Amino acid sequence: MLLAEKVAVITGASRGIGHAIAMAFAQEGANVVIASRKQEALDQTSKEIEAVGVKCAAFVTNTGYMEQCKALIDQTLATFGRVDIVVNNAATNPHFGPILTSEPSHWQKIIDVNMMGYFWVSKFAAEFMQENGGGKIINIASIAGIRPGPMMGIYSVSKAAVIMMTKVLAQELGGYNIQVNVIAPGIIKTRFAEALWSNPQLSKAYTDRTPAGRVGEPEEIAGAAVYLASSQSSYHNGDVLVIDGGNSTMGF
Repeated sequence: MLLAEKVAVITGASRGIGHAIAMAFAQEGANVVIASRKQEALDQTSKEIEAVGVKCAAFVTNTGYMEQCKALIDQTLATFGRVDIVVNNAATNPHFGPILTSEPSHWQKIIDVNMMGYFWVSKFAAEFMQENGGGKIINIASIAGIRPGPMMGIYSVSKAAVIMMTKVLAQELGGYNIQVNVIAPGIIKTRFAEALWSNPQLSKAYTDRTPAGRVGEPEEIAGAAVYLASSQSSYHNGDVLVIDGGNSTMGF
């Protein structure tokens, strides 16, 4: 029970990687606050979490808006009295194609959710953590933030920004016993990444250059998140943890 009695906030938690992390945290004893944009999906995930034997609160949240990010943390504090762990996982990618074909609205949406949403949730949670002994912030980026993803230019830029934001926050918050790290998954079999893994050409190009020879599963990210959320990672700060089946070891 690595996370017993801890309170964890996870955005984009109703499916995919966020759902897998929420379940893993619950199984390690954490009380979980889940957030996403659709109540029905949150309700289903809440039932699954509570079946493990921990408490769960669900709040409809669009992290593209600062006010909703603040409300998420305020509601967490009102419900549980504390926040120990934050996982910034919610993301969007409304543009798939050459970056020069993108429109201003695509950039704004991705910046609002993938970058600023991470910042606002981290900021409001860190304000509590700084005054209450520390905490953990885990950002979910992508190997696209290290090496550009095909037809995913703006998304890649946003994830590169998340990696640098993580390093900046780690530097500024480390003295408060707050560790900030980032997980950079490869292609994971989620609905969000379906355009990649379900496309035979793109999927083959990825798996052919991946030593594991396959795409990943959401649960294969959750274990790393548990480690980064636990006391076992108390001296692990500002790092990028790549989980991609070895894809990035193959060079460009």
